[in-house]
This record gives sequence, C-alpha cells and structure tokens, in this order.
Amino acid sequence: MPIKVPTGLPALDAVRAEGLDVKELSAATDDTLRIALLNIMPTKETTEADFIRLLATSPHNIELTLVKLDTHTPKHAAPEHMARYYKGFGEVRDSRFDGFIITGAPVEKMDYEQVTYWRELQGIFDWAKENVTSTLYICWAAQAILYHRFDIQKYLLDKKMFGVFPHKLLQPGLPLFKGFEECFYVPHSRHTELRKEDILRESRVELLSESDASGVYIMAERGTRDFYITGHSEYALYTLDGEYRRDVAKGLPIEIPQNYYVGDDATQAPVNRWRSHAEKLFNNWLDYYVKK
Repeated sequence: MPIKVPTGLPALDAVRAEGLDVKELSAATDDTLRIALLNIMPTKETTEADFIRLLATSPHNIELTLVKLDTHTPKHAAPEHMARYYKGFGEVRDSRFDGFIITGAPVEKMDYEQVTYWRELQGIFDWAKENVTSTLYICWAAQAILYHRFDIQKYLLDKKMFGVFPHKLLQPGLPLFKGFEECFYVPHSRHTELRKEDILRESRVELLSESDASGVYIMAERGTRDFYITGHSEYALYTLDGEYRRDVAKGLPIEIPQNYYVGDDATQAPVNRWRSHAEKLFNNWLDYYVKK
C-alpha cells in the first residue's frame, strides 16, 4: 500500500530502483498508521531505505516521520539532508504515533552514560511509553532501553557477532510470529551481547525468540506492545558485505560473515536468507500491535 514520506526523500527512489513498486501516499487519511523513525545509524539514507522497503510491503497506508536527536549532530550525514527531511525530537514531542522505531547506533562499546546524547535518549524512551502505541527497539537501542528500564547490562564479546544465524521461537503462538517457519534466519552485526540469564531474571521482560549461535533475539516488556530486537532483519542484501569490506580495507580484525556468502566464500554473492522473515515480522507488528 502507499507510504507517505518527506517530499523528495531520495531513499524512496532508491527502493523503487530495486524494482519494488512503492506507491507514494499524497496525504494521510483516517486509517493511516503514523510511524516515527528515530534514525541514529550513521548511514542515514541506507537506513531510511531499509525501513521503507519493509513498511511498504504492508497492506496499510503509512505516514513515516523521520526524527533526529536535538542534542547530536551526525558526522556522516549531510546537514542539508537532515534539515530537509528530518524533524528534531522537540518538534514531535507533542505528537502521538501509532508506531515508533528506534535504530541502533555505533556506540555499543561505550558506557551508556558516556554517550553524549544519553540524557535526551532516556527522555525519548520515557516519552514513547506514554505517546506511542507500540515501539520497536533495534540492536543497540534494545540494549539501551533494557539498561534504562531494567538495569540489564550488556557485555563485550571476544569477537564481533557477524553473519546470518538460525533462530527459533520460544512463544510461537504470538501474533508477532504469525506465518513464521520453525527455523528462520536473521543478520547480526555487533560487538556486545545481552545474556539470557539476565533476561530471565527480570520478571517484567519476556524472552520470545533466540538463537543457539547468536543468543537472545526478541524480547518484550510484559503488558506492553514494546519489543526489543538484537538483530538486523531490516538489512538489505549487501549491507553485511559492505561492512566486511570496509573493515578489511581499514585493517580491522574481522571474519567473513557466517552463513552469508555462497559457500562462505567472500568472492561469491551473498544469499538473502532473511527477507521473508523480515517482511512477516514488520507486517505482523503493524497488523497486531500498531493498528489499534
């Protein structure tokens, strides 16, 4: 169905260039789902396209608002792009949204209190609880909200969790998992982890999905529509490839992403094992948790 994005947003053309027939909604209607995306990833346009690609597969009309932090100026995004297409959080504070997505950020090795925008982000976490029907916290944002609300710690890994890993459902009857296969794949790209034993000790948090290889995946706060997701189901096909070749070029210690290239050979093409899961995840979220 059609999606409404800021006028002229390049990410919409980028998704169409991939061959996806994305219609643009000219104006919001009574049945339009209002979704906000707080994009704190460094690659703004790539991340915009990642979520537009998934949201546009929904049968619902969607209005997407791009949100930026007021206390942080991104280093890798053109100021003109941010000024033209994004609203500062202060501009949307008095609004209510049906859905909210908060992305990860490249600060996972830092203590939370060392992050320059930590205080603002804590305020956004608290605001979302009162002003949003359902929120997805992705990767570092999932770690951050679990620390903020429940004092659940993150731990530095010996090496980067990097690749596409098989996952299983712990509560397969949830509407969030409608149509899921018994085993499904999800990309991960992180240097830190949450530990299962810490999650299980917190009675207010439910563990919904995990991987024997990459650990906890989806969690939820009991009695709410908030979900905490450690992986990157929104990633495009070549995202991990780009990260791998970037780190190799910089001389950083990095292994080939697991279960990603044909034959685990970086000279071969990657295989998209996760797209079907990603579409079901986001469509189910919109159908059963965002839509009132």
